[in-house]
Amino acid sequence: MDLPKIKTLIDFVGKSPVSSLFVTEDGVTVRIFKTVGDVAKATPERQNEDVQPSIAQMLEERTVRGRAIRAPVFGILHRAPAPGEGPFVEHDDTVEEGQTLFIIEAMKVFNKIAAPCAGRVTYLTATDGGEVDVDELLAEIA
Repeated sequence: MDLPKIKTLIDFVGKSPVSSLFVTEDGVTVRIFKTVGDVAKATPERQNEDVQPSIAQMLEERTVRGRAIRAPVFGILHRAPAPGEGPFVEHDDTVEEGQTLFIIEAMKVFNKIAAPCAGRVTYLTATDGGEVDVDELLAEIA
């Protein structure tokens, strides 16, 4: 699939009430998502208690165990910097703000997921090398 076609699909999702779109062409699948927060901004009459918070708000969310770190994109989660190396962090590790916790590979782009605050890792996903969805809980820091 060529880039102009992908851009057209992104523009379509951005301007329409559609929140996600999956297109497969010649063995290549493109997944385009629009967060619920963006839909609420585009259509103010839909803003109410039922509207889910945006990804940024979810990253700031505090849970009973600590601060939630959620997947900002769909992709393949890597807990280590390279195959055969140890993971970035383990359960109960102490982390510093900005320290890399994971890498999410999305369309051959490697997105580093950093700790939003210093603290101790109280929850850590078991997923490694598997797919994660947008907003999926990856870790919690107390």
